[in-house]
Amino acid sequence: MTSKKIRFVTDSTCDLPAELVARWGIGVVPCFVNYGSASYADDGRELNRTTFYERLPEIRPHPTTAAPPPALAEQIIGEAARDADHVVIITAPAKLSAIHNTMRLAVESLDLQHRATLIDSGSVTIGLGWQVLAGAAEAERSGDVQRVVDVIHRIRPHVRVYAGLSTMEYLRRSGRVNWAKAGVGALLQIKPVIGVLDGEVPQVALVRTFARAVDKLIELARAEAPLDKLALLHANNVAGAQELKERLSDITPPDTMILSVTPVIGVHIGPESLGVAFVSDKWKQ
Repeated sequence: MTSKKIRFVTDSTCDLPAELVARWGIGVVPCFVNYGSASYADDGRELNRTTFYERLPEIRPHPTTAAPPPALAEQIIGEAARDADHVVIITAPAKLSAIHNTMRLAVESLDLQHRATLIDSGSVTIGLGWQVLAGAAEAERSGDVQRVVDVIHRIRPHVRVYAGLSTMEYLRRSGRVNWAKAGVGALLQIKPVIGVLDGEVPQVALVRTFARAVDKLIELARAEAPLDKLALLHANNVAGAQELKERLSDITPPDTMILSVTPVIGVHIGPESLGVAFVSDKWKQ
């Protein structure tokens, strides 16, 4: 077996902390949030997450999100390719975003088809990020492209991302989820619990109070224990995320994270939302 230098590229919906991006040398292609008369890169600099979520309820018209421009994807993928034998590109689901297709077009434009592997993660936020990290760790161990791809495909079915929303209004506005378009939940003040699985966004539960939505998130996490990875997600609701962590303290892995969700996702779920993202320990078996 010949060891290869393998680099990774993903998109900014991955919610990977900056220190992990730096540790593994991951190229991150930013998506964009559009509102007012401007377009803001979701790169951790142009948008302050706390400020954005505080302002979000008042922004009119409602912000929209956009995949990276092809030229930007080409630039970051090209930079990774110059320093590697092979580039593994892992993206948000093609069913939910044009990001995956943008990355595909960039690979074709750069003529990297034989030196790049493009993978649809089927997930979002750190559910995507954990697949990147699993691949990067295997690349460091083996330097074998096929083993890297196998590890990513092995962990993917055991990744789960769930969110409890304080209102269905933002999901309805987004137009990305067919069952939310009717706005029945908003009318009845129902709090939805949603999941992300294989690029789909099913409703997991519809409850009357946000407290019950949080209870459901805890139930979902406990049902998959023991956990290899766990993150508590929030859209400007740090206190809620900390409460989730405390209530799950008996099953939290040592490297459990509290993460503020990228605005590209937050636009669609709304401020105050909470989430749990985890990887079952079964993926190692």
